[in-house]
Amino acid sequence: MERIGAAVIGAGVIGLACARELARRGIETLILERNENFGCEISSRNSEVIHAGLYYPAGSLKATLCVAGRHQLHDFCRSHAIRHRRCGKLIVATASADEERLAALQAQGEANGVDDLCWLSAAQARALEPELACTAALLSPSTGIIDSHGLMLALLGDAERAGAVMARRSPLRGGVIAPGGIVLECGGDNSLLLNCDLVINAAGPWAADVAASLTGFPPAALPAMHYAKGNYCALTGRVPFLRLVYPLPEVGGLGIHLTLDLAGQARFGPDVEWLPDPLPGVRLGAFDYRVSNGLANAFAKEIRRYWPGLTAASLQPAYAGVRPKLAGPAEPAADFLIQGPAQHGIPGLVNLFGIESPGLTACLAIADRVASELQVD
Repeated sequence: MERIGAAVIGAGVIGLACARELARRGIETLILERNENFGCEISSRNSEVIHAGLYYPAGSLKATLCVAGRHQLHDFCRSHAIRHRRCGKLIVATASADEERLAALQAQGEANGVDDLCWLSAAQARALEPELACTAALLSPSTGIIDSHGLMLALLGDAERAGAVMARRSPLRGGVIAPGGIVLECGGDNSLLLNCDLVINAAGPWAADVAASLTGFPPAALPAMHYAKGNYCALTGRVPFLRLVYPLPEVGGLGIHLTLDLAGQARFGPDVEWLPDPLPGVRLGAFDYRVSNGLANAFAKEIRRYWPGLTAASLQPAYAGVRPKLAGPAEPAADFLIQGPAQHGIPGLVNLFGIESPGLTACLAIADRVASELQVD
């Protein structure tokens, strides 16, 4: 059995940010990743948006970590030459009856410390984006886009320079919470036992399974998890927008929005496709990331509310991701759950549950919070 200072389970953007933070504090850190490479799940299947922080209740982890993380992320991108662009976005009301909700969203953002939001009339919005249809819009200049692969590569590079090691093809088989640390069994055909002082469970959709696999973890501390698949469609041809365009949020998501990549290509999504809840005691399996060819018409109907000129024939299936959620379709949206020793009573263990959007934006702030939960200097 080998002794290690810290094991980070999962090499998505959150796990890499946590590993970087621990390694930079002088802690011997091993990153365990079951896939061939980093970022193969949520971190490579999202909109690649740097969010401003206006959707979440004031004082929530999502609000505070998104706003703080956005500033950290912009600084990190500049210092590490990561491609990004502060293109801004427009959140639109497409009927006068929706303007009250839009105003409430502006008030929420300002309560969260987003201090550059600007209310636009329909004419002012069309002056910025002539193809846009709306009755009013909210301009968020701080919103941007980022090369998520470049971000993860930079996080891993920093972590490795500080001494961290990433173990690919190293799934977690289980573990035991012991008096002298947390013993993990990991690896493929040839398993390895690790006695860890610290464990950060950043396994994304599988985080609850990871926690449940640790003998001695209290079952009452396991949250009920739900999962929503989000499909994306790509636009063929030129897009007439310079900014991101979002409708008002819907249950489980932010609506089918228009995002741009750094090459200027447009994509739309994600929608919200709730998946069946896992059966009690049954481990979560692999997800089906295929996108149905029949989604174009449904997407086009929603997109035409703010871009009437779109034709369904210009949409094609792109990719999909799955969001781990702590609230189901009939429940209010839930906050991040950063579950440390104060919540579950196990020294040295932090579980990251329900880390969906704005997790990418907040990754550096989440890593700071994890270090604080573990009380590491």
